[in-house]
Amino acid sequence: MDKKILYTAIKPTGRMTLGNYIGAVMNLKKYTQEYCSIICVADLHALTINLDPKELKDNSYAIIAFYLACGLDPDKIILYAQSHVKEHAELGWVLSNFTMFGEANRMTQFKDYVAKGEKIINCGLFNYPILMAADILLYDTNVVPVGIDQKQHVELARNIAIRFNHKIGDTFVIPEPLVDKTGAKIGGLNEPTKKMSKSTRGDTGTIFLEDSDDVIRKKIRKAVTDSEGVVKYDMEHKPGVSNLLLIYSKMKNITIAEAEEHFKDANYGTLKNEVADSVIEVIAPIREKFNTLLADKDYLDTILEKGAQKAEAIAKKKLKEVYDKIGLMPRKSLQ
Repeated sequence: MDKKILYTAIKPTGRMTLGNYIGAVMNLKKYTQEYCSIICVADLHALTINLDPKELKDNSYAIIAFYLACGLDPDKIILYAQSHVKEHAELGWVLSNFTMFGEANRMTQFKDYVAKGEKIINCGLFNYPILMAADILLYDTNVVPVGIDQKQHVELARNIAIRFNHKIGDTFVIPEPLVDKTGAKIGGLNEPTKKMSKSTRGDTGTIFLEDSDDVIRKKIRKAVTDSEGVVKYDMEHKPGVSNLLLIYSKMKNITIAEAEEHFKDANYGTLKNEVADSVIEVIAPIREKFNTLLADKDYLDTILEKGAQKAEAIAKKKLKEVYDKIGLMPRKSLQ
């Protein structure tokens, strides 16, 4: 029996963090054994925040290099850049005509920008979830690994697919969100109740996977804790200590209970030192591979081209099916 299809994408709006590694890459390494995995650098999505062109390109290469450095095998997955497969944008336009204004207007990301009182909001931010739906539906995706904050976007993709299938005929597979059952969400070291950010370079609360051992150790030593002096997991009352325990458990591949037992007689200084050691033990070899890969753009371009060719072969077939069904005229030269 063929494997089910998994689709996931990451925006190159910053460098990869420890939170990305724990929350996404660690799971991806497992998922690639279970699913036919399609992994995309969503550079078109990144245009919504008007990144500096050089930064966008550098971040995109860095993500590819980190995925490979973390052990993802390009021969066993489809790894590519969104902008290299034009069918994403084309299907996004088609699906915008099967999306109701009200449901698009309810998307959390757009509502958050409006709520913040942003004066300049581009249409890309509004259309973002529709393009994301196109990303997913283009590949007959069965499952989409997401955090709780992105689950709403998968629900929109499902609604669009169901509406299209009802009006036009069975065309799209209805995707399911794949939410990490452990609920691992790594918080910032200085603000543990907020997700570790990959877009703020000066934020000492974020561990970037390219940080040196000394920088990692310094950041963890500055991590927020509390005045209680007891190492235990209680995210509501002890978010800083709990965040450190979560990081340690993930780095050591043990349970939170086992991490608590290990530190039951320890002080916060010992906790921070051992968390730092565990992070460095995992990250240092990844960083070394990353630096080697990032220095070889020709190799990365080769990986991207192979991935784009594989993705394009699937995407072209699906888009042609969509165009035929909605009545667009075929080009004779392509028949």
